[in-house]
This record gives sequence, structure tokens and C-alpha cells, in this order.
Amino acid sequence: MIKVRFAPSPTGYLHVGNARAALVNFLFARHQGGRLLLRLDDTDTERGRPEYEQGIYDDLHWLGIAWDETARQSDRLARYDAIAEQLKATARLYPCFENEDELAAKRAALIRRKLPPVYDRAALNMTAAQREAAEANGKRPYWRFKLSEGVGAWQDLVLGGRSIKFGAVSDPVLIRADGTPLYTFTSVVDDLDMGITHIIRGEDHVSNTAVQIDLFEAIAPFTERAATPVPRFAHLPLISGGEGEKLSKRIGSISLKSLRKDGIEPGAITAYLARLGTNKDPAPLPLASLIEAFNIADFGRSPPRFDAQQLLALNRKFLHHLEFSAVQERLPAGATEAFWQAVRGNLDLLNEARRWWQVVSGDIPLPDLAGEAAILRAALDTMPPAPWGAETWKAWTSAIAAATGAKGKALYHPLRLALTGEEQGPEMAALLPLIGPDRVMARLRPFVV
Repeated sequence: MIKVRFAPSPTGYLHVGNARAALVNFLFARHQGGRLLLRLDDTDTERGRPEYEQGIYDDLHWLGIAWDETARQSDRLARYDAIAEQLKATARLYPCFENEDELAAKRAALIRRKLPPVYDRAALNMTAAQREAAEANGKRPYWRFKLSEGVGAWQDLVLGGRSIKFGAVSDPVLIRADGTPLYTFTSVVDDLDMGITHIIRGEDHVSNTAVQIDLFEAIAPFTERAATPVPRFAHLPLISGGEGEKLSKRIGSISLKSLRKDGIEPGAITAYLARLGTNKDPAPLPLASLIEAFNIADFGRSPPRFDAQQLLALNRKFLHHLEFSAVQERLPAGATEAFWQAVRGNLDLLNEARRWWQVVSGDIPLPDLAGEAAILRAALDTMPPAPWGAETWKAWTSAIAAATGAKGKALYHPLRLALTGEEQGPEMAALLPLIGPDRVMARLRPFVV
């Protein structure tokens, strides 16, 4: 059974990079009849907030991303402690006492010698008496994982063959001096215990992968999944912004919360992100179609750029085909299906419908139509009787043209501007019956008095 996970930290609102990772995991699992685990990596109690956690649930639901299981790391601290004790017993987890200044001095000395700034494993040479003395002097150990010798290698489903020499990497810290377990450790324990078969995440985690594979192999014998294969990995190149900069959760990000507020449709976002960085052009496809066509091999190795204009164009296509029932609750109070049919083909964002509802049902600012009195007087004089329908605009403009000799832009532009206050917009044949005779008369009179 294919099983993947999306493991956000509730330390901020989801941005498009997070959404892409969640979506790709969801599509990968559903395409193969697998399962998706939503795991909250919530051990950062200083920056974690309940509203961020709720925001994760809300955003995923909004996008249509459903998960099959939920877990949180804060419920598993005892499990991490138990595994840590097993690693200590086998000497793979060892105590260290250097402070940050001492470590920085070691790194600087290695760099001056043009050597990689790798931890020297000095703590492994400490005697039991030396460790006891350090603790007696008030030092509390933090714990490093002793990496294997040789090379860590894997076949990445996106990036291809990858390898890292363990000798060029410092033994990672797994447990802080205050006893808090770090992501590298907790993530591996969870992935192993929860039966994760594939890990799909951003390329920024590539540097962790060889270490996590080594850790996975060290931990597996202590679990019920001793014979479980190491998960397969797929690292997606990170999305960059319009100028090529990285999209960060904290700085310069585009949050799903802001996209929703701006009126971007969730279907447009999923359709765009599902193919961002692939060899396929974005298309206004529903989730079912994206699932059916999904292939992890479609993703390339180059960082894709988030193009807001391309997303906006896709959003426009989605809006133009949405039925009234799908948007009724998000339209202004009183908006009708006839109104939606009239304006949807002219919208980039759903919230633009508010402006057109004001045009057909409220007041508009008086536009500048100096020199257009003759056209507007003729319009007032030839107003057709009610009721108005789809053919009223054509009949009315024909009568105005006959009375004034005006045609083309000289005829249509002043009428549109007087009746809507806008230079362009939805077809007037559809708008006119919605505005109605009384409101049309009230908008024309100021120009002919």
C-alpha cells in the first residue's frame, strides 16, 4: 500500500510552496490508490499557534485535499525518548558538551585550513570521568547521531541518482540539551512507525536525506518494521518568485489565505500547482482529472517560477465556466443567476462581481461625458418600453443610431459609460435588463437637463 505524508509545522499560514507539496502528495497517493497522512510537526512550542493549525485544516479543505489519517508529534514524545535510549545503548547516539562559541571556533579553524567544517567527534573521546565532570560543572549534554562510514546514496524520483559522502557531513544533533528532539530524528521515527513508503518534499531537504536514510536503517531494528524498506524519495525543486527569489514561509510569501481573500478559486490553484515545474502546461482541470493524469516523472529538475499572471489567467477560465450554484453563497446578497451569467465572462477574480452588482443594483459615480449630450438625449427619447429582455439593447441602439447618425464607438462608448461608469465590461445586451428602465432613466437625465 502506497502511503505518503504531508507534515507541516503550525508556525505560520500555508503558502503556495506548502500547498504544492500537499497537493503532489495527495495526487500521488490517489493516483495509485494509496493513503495520505497529515502529520503536524508541532514540537516548536514557541512559534506554534492554534490559529496556524486551524489554518492548515481550513486551507487543505478549501483546496479539496483530503487526508486519511492525522497525527501530531507532540503526542509522541515518549516514543522519541524510547528510540533515543535504544540508540544510546548501541553507541549511535552520543553526548556532546561543546557550546556554540567552541563549535564556531572549531569551524573557523577548519575553514582557515581549507577543510570542510565537519564536527571532529571529539566528544567520542571523552572518558566517563570527563563526562561526569562536565555535568557536575553544570553542562547538560546534547546528543549527536554517529553516521556510518562511506556514502549515503538514493535514486531520487525527481532529481535522479544522488549521493553524499558521510565524511563530509557533521554527525547531526538529534536531541537538544533541554531534551527536545529535532526534526531529523522525529521525522524518521514517525515515517518508520507510520509505514510511509514515499517521501515527497522540497529540494531544500536533499541535504537531510542521506542522513535520514542512515538513521532509518539504525532505528528500524528497534521497531516492528525491522524489515521495512527505506522509503523512496522525491524532491521537488523549490518554487521561486517572479524575480527568481525563493518563496519563504516568513518573508515574501504568497499565502493561501491571501489568495483566498483576493478571490482566487481553489480549483485554479490546484490546477496551476499540479503542473508547475512539469512538462505540461497548466489547464483548468478538476482534481479528478489531475489525479488520473498524475505522474511524478513529469516534474523537472529546474526551479519553476510562480507566475501570478498565469495563475490569474487560469482563474479567469475557471470563473467563466462556474455554474451559479457553485458561487451563489459568495456573491453579493440578492445576486441572481441572470446576473452571474451576464458578468462571469468578464471577471478575473470573483470579488470583482461586487462592482458589477453595484452597477446593476445601486448607484454609480457620474462619469465625464462632456460633448455627448446629443447621443444621451436621443437615448432618453428612444427608450424602449418595459419589459426589457435580451433583444432590447440591439433595438434601442438601432433607434439611437437612426436618430443621430452615430455608429461604432461614437454610439456605444458614451452609452456604456453613462449606464455603467466603466469603459468596458460585460455585454450590454445582458446588463441592460438587469439595470432596468428606472435606473437607466435616472443615469441618463443628468446629462440632458
